[in-house]
Amino acid sequence: MKIGKWVLTSTLLLSIAMPYTAQAAVTSSSASTSSDKTTKFRVYQYNQVLMEFASYKEAESYAKSYSNSHVEEIGTRKWLWNNFPRYQVYQLDATLPAWQFATLDAAIAEAQKWGHASVRDLASTGWVWNNYPHYQVYQGDITLDAWKFATLSEAIAEAKKWGGAHIINLDTNQWTWDNIADGDKAALRQGTALYKVYQGSFSANNWEFAYLEDAVNEALKWNGSTVVNMSTKMTVYSNVKSYKVFQNDTFLQDFVSLDDAMAYAKLWGHSSIILDGHKIWNNFSSYQVYQKDALIGEFSTIPDALNYGLQYSNASIQTLDHRLLWDNFKTLQVWGWNGLAAADSIKSQVSGTIGLDVDSPSYFQLADGDGNLKDSSNADTVNWLVKQGYTVYPLVSNQFDAGLTTKFLANAAAQDAFIQKLVSRAVELGVPGLNIDFESLAGSDRNAFTAFITKLTAAAHDKNLKISIDLPRGSVKWNHLSAFDHEKLGALVDYICIMAYDQYYKGSTSPGSVSGLPWTDGGVQEFLSYGIPRDKIILGIPYYVREWKLDASGALQGNRTVLLKDIPALIASKKTTQTWDATFGQYRVEYQENGFTYVFWLENEATVKARLDIAKKYDLAGVAAWRLGYDQPDLWKMILQNK
Repeated sequence: MKIGKWVLTSTLLLSIAMPYTAQAAVTSSSASTSSDKTTKFRVYQYNQVLMEFASYKEAESYAKSYSNSHVEEIGTRKWLWNNFPRYQVYQLDATLPAWQFATLDAAIAEAQKWGHASVRDLASTGWVWNNYPHYQVYQGDITLDAWKFATLSEAIAEAKKWGGAHIINLDTNQWTWDNIADGDKAALRQGTALYKVYQGSFSANNWEFAYLEDAVNEALKWNGSTVVNMSTKMTVYSNVKSYKVFQNDTFLQDFVSLDDAMAYAKLWGHSSIILDGHKIWNNFSSYQVYQKDALIGEFSTIPDALNYGLQYSNASIQTLDHRLLWDNFKTLQVWGWNGLAAADSIKSQVSGTIGLDVDSPSYFQLADGDGNLKDSSNADTVNWLVKQGYTVYPLVSNQFDAGLTTKFLANAAAQDAFIQKLVSRAVELGVPGLNIDFESLAGSDRNAFTAFITKLTAAAHDKNLKISIDLPRGSVKWNHLSAFDHEKLGALVDYICIMAYDQYYKGSTSPGSVSGLPWTDGGVQEFLSYGIPRDKIILGIPYYVREWKLDASGALQGNRTVLLKDIPALIASKKTTQTWDATFGQYRVEYQENGFTYVFWLENEATVKARLDIAKKYDLAGVAAWRLGYDQPDLWKMILQNK
């Protein structure tokens, strides 16, 4: 990409076994040179990326500071370490993030603090512990939530504190124990009828009783019955089968006893038990694999779920409450141009990044109008990049020479020779594609350039190579006059990179932003308007600004390029003022020096994130940075977390 008009535009839950040991990963990491800072391990909390590291030990140490985290090997996506808990505590069907534990003893200790609590082993189905009550104490018609107990002995101990108490066995609904004397029972039976038995809304004439125990014994004869105090109109006893078993959404049977309900539910796959609208028990597998919104598999362990999910695109692993643990959803590709071919510089540039997917070294150039190829490629560097997990699309330029390119495009034999040499060398290097960056073309070469790209793409595709092409952000109004037929090119190539910068360039006659955010957004809309598929578009991001020099009258005296990484030091060294410029969607930075005013529009982490947001808003394939080496290391953490 070129100096001149186009300056710089050339652009929680289960502790799992490791798929292979962490020690092996550490050994592999230590085998690399100490100067190699290429990241190999990625830390997640649930499915959210946190950070990447070159060292496995650093990755594990970092992951340990977060709950529900794991360390993944970049490239294979194998899990090397995690701290997902194995046991989950529930009260009825409610749970909390703090109710996750590595051991059963710890889970039970928490569950014992709550009534109607259960512990689920996430590696199995159903419960491994619960304290659901089996007995309930009453004093006459009165009962309390605190009067529910797991054992009869506990219930009797409480009931003995109260006179006229009785105990109902919740597994049978039978009157099991009382401390009412026989004489008192006889006296109560001689009183006025107070209790009436109902089955639904029906009641018989002989279903009225003065003594509650007699009403309970009658109600036990009838399924789904209740006893009502005719004076207070309150239901004081129920023989309703409260535990309802479902298979998926289909009702199967109901039970008085929770234990009986669980025994029955275990006979059926995908069954659950509902109590008063709460799904308190189920035998679903803990880890469900989805492809988009479709459930495609269920597993009791994360490794099994992960091995299955990796076979599908747009897959995710979710807990039963739909918490995402892992996914391979489409994320933004992050490309970076090197702007050079030197091996050490390329390695240094990419080693300073995290989250970079595609690297584009400037390896090839149209040497002359006869189609000769200037080849600066380095197979060792390509192999190194591939081993670090990067996709390599070498850049191919035309020297940004309009006259030379016109001559070349008029010579079919020159094109054929150039294409043959270029494609053959790409195959030798083992790269999966090429990035074409022909700039400063004459508008009259529009059809010839499209024809050339047609031949190049066909030859590349014949060798299973992809072609990406870099095009300047233009305007629909005058696009038909330019050398780039976006609609036809978009149908030919695999990717189109929008060089969404140099809105105001070196030759501009007034100051302005290199790439205002509204202008960038409009550029995406422009390319979409040509019918170019979203998954072919890569949005270019500038890692530089242009600083403008104005005299006392406001006349433009010149400009210079300031790299993104140098902006903080520049601001710190000057007495600057910053004002928001809604026209460009950026801060306008200004300072005075030696009678001149200097102004530029700020590029920083916030503006880069805003450009990522534009790419995601339009569901583009990715973004591309011009260029690597102009950036700040901290910038890449933000990019990684917002891909």
